[in-house]
Amino acid sequence: MIKARVTVTLKNGVLDPQGKAIEGALDALGFSGVGSVRQGKVFDLEIEGADKAKAESDLNAMCEKLLANTVIEDYTVSVT
Repeated sequence: MIKARVTVTLKNGVLDPQGKAIEGALDALGFSGVGSVRQGKVFDLEIEGADKAKAESDLNAMCEKLLANTVIEDYTVSVT
């Protein structure tokens, strides 16, 4: 079994209203000095088999087709 983590974040230059809302909420809670908050999403997956190269290739295909909107999001794949 191969374990993998896919991290998806908005590309630089893409507005992040949720990140701005989090930034404002942190300030309201007394955590001043926090800025440039960007939010994203993380997927932890288990893939059958032992071929890490194939798993990484499949994960990239999953990101291109479903997990990430590659027009506005970047992604990274980590296989362990």
